[in-house]
Amino acid sequence: MKRLLILLLLIGIKASAQQAYIYDDEVYTPAIKSVQLYPLGKESVIPVIALRSNEQLLLSFDDISGQSRNLNYTIEHCDSQWQPSRISSSEYLQTFTEDRLTNYRYSAGVRQKYVHYEQIFPNQNIIPKLSGNYLLKVYEYDATKPLLTRRFYVVNSQVSLSGDVVVSPNTALRETNQKLNFQLDYGSLRVQNPYNDIRVFVTQNARPQPSAWNIKPNFVRGSQLIYSDVSTNDFPGGNEFRHFDTRSLRLNSERIDRIYRDTANMVMLLTDHPRDKANYTFQYDNDGKFFIFNQDGRDSRTDADYTYVYFNLAANKTSKEGAAYIIGQFNNYQLNAASKLDFDELSNRFYTRLYLKQGVYDFEYVWVDAATQKPDITYLEGNHFETENDYHLLVYYKPAGARWEELIGYRVLNTGRK
Repeated sequence: MKRLLILLLLIGIKASAQQAYIYDDEVYTPAIKSVQLYPLGKESVIPVIALRSNEQLLLSFDDISGQSRNLNYTIEHCDSQWQPSRISSSEYLQTFTEDRLTNYRYSAGVRQKYVHYEQIFPNQNIIPKLSGNYLLKVYEYDATKPLLTRRFYVVNSQVSLSGDVVVSPNTALRETNQKLNFQLDYGSLRVQNPYNDIRVFVTQNARPQPSAWNIKPNFVRGSQLIYSDVSTNDFPGGNEFRHFDTRSLRLNSERIDRIYRDTANMVMLLTDHPRDKANYTFQYDNDGKFFIFNQDGRDSRTDADYTYVYFNLAANKTSKEGAAYIIGQFNNYQLNAASKLDFDELSNRFYTRLYLKQGVYDFEYVWVDAATQKPDITYLEGNHFETENDYHLLVYYKPAGARWEELIGYRVLNTGRK
């Protein structure tokens, strides 16, 4: 009996260790800041590379603890739902299982001291063998206890994709929604059952929501799969993202009220208001992304400083009615305690401050009603068919009997380009 209890305890410890992280974009220590992962030389593109190509990804981040660490990294193959594929690393890696992260530099001429890390991969030590979803893990000693995780994609293009964005067929949604119709041709790929072997994931601006799974095509015409059902892929257009610019701390840019530079940098933004207007107003945005840049320095990687950025929102609501959150790529669109705004009864405004590196940031507000507890972007940001959006299409393939899913197609459709 005693041996059985010890065995159960060991199993429980192993299970808890396996659940020490999630298969998502996440930072597990507050000292890690400004995490970016993108194709080398293409900072505005999501982390997608072609299998067996010369394309590489660049990972970069800061450690504001000021102390260099002995860091390692590894990658793990996942299925289309971002669950581990449960296959051996030797099956999806043609090199070593992990590598040292040795490229780091110390900051210079800044109030907030930090260590800037960079890693380019695939390289001679880490090369994926299969296409599909991958999770990158950066850790010190134990891969089950990472400092950060990031998702990326390796595609082996075997299908052709085409499509367009049209007005919603639902007359009640024509002023607000964008309907995506698309088709793929799998050519000579061996597809026994197109209704089960192929799935297409669609996401707006590469964010978690809004998104949609296309499990079954509406029509099959030879090797062509048509996805045009009137009730699917009908997305709220939303609105262009808000933004602010801290590339220079010497002059106030658009949306900045005041800049204070003392023992710490502080940037006060102008008051934000709800944008739930009937008419659409164009403004340029970066579809939720952020870019690190110091206009007054030589190398933004090490001489861009950190600032406390103060946001305040006149939402015409109170904390008794619900809660306001601020989201963007900079915080992985997460609704949590760090992105929640506090409420000041005297000014009747929501407010928060975030510690961010100099650069250009897109963001938007989300309202969570106290009664329904459902996130609502349209109340604070508006909803328009004319909004410029990118729609990312990811095609997954898993024939009967296969042990993992492959990523066999990827394309971006933009509402402003045919």
